[in-house]
Amino acid sequence: MIPMRLIRSYEQIEYLEALNFMEQYVDLILSDKAPGCLWLLEHPPTLTAGTSATDTDLINTQNIPVHQTNRGGKYTYHGPGQRIVYIMLNLTLLKKDIRYFVRQLEQWLINTFKVCGLDTHTNSDRIGIWVYNKENHTENKIAAIGLRVKKWICFHGVAINLNPDLKHFQNIVPCGIKNHGVTSLEKEGLNITTQQLDEILIKEFCKVFGTKIIE
Repeated sequence: MIPMRLIRSYEQIEYLEALNFMEQYVDLILSDKAPGCLWLLEHPPTLTAGTSATDTDLINTQNIPVHQTNRGGKYTYHGPGQRIVYIMLNLTLLKKDIRYFVRQLEQWLINTFKVCGLDTHTNSDRIGIWVYNKENHTENKIAAIGLRVKKWICFHGVAINLNPDLKHFQNIVPCGIKNHGVTSLEKEGLNITTQQLDEILIKEFCKVFGTKIIE
């Protein structure tokens, strides 16, 4: 079993504060001074640009701060009602294969949503987790994945739409994908609290990755 430190934050954490923590924690893992870390949190309204972001994907900031970041991917929105899970982990403890790790992350999220009562899926052309809308035959994203790996230590993680104000996603082309929308657990008719979602996320993470939690 891989030991993982668990941090649960129920107050909003500024994005740059979280980024600084992750970068310092990765250095601790690299020097064998800390185990992996799973951090569940929420940001105030924030737009972040990944390493593949283009200016044309930023439509309107509406005075929301925009931060350049070193994670992969394009523009995304973070804010109240969206649960962020940052994962700081030595991938050599699992498998030295980033694509494999991403597939495992996707399976973890699919399992989590299944426990919540929602069927979701991946798409080989678009990263993230998707919900099929039977009424209009479209796919809407419910969770995003954005990672960075430094010397086989991963950080950043996933963003899960619990009950955010989805109008904020209109300020960007989310993850560079123009022809698909964004949804949330609330929009899909599920009434789940942040604490309930956290418990499911933690339990399913340990199942998929073979970890044990250190509170």
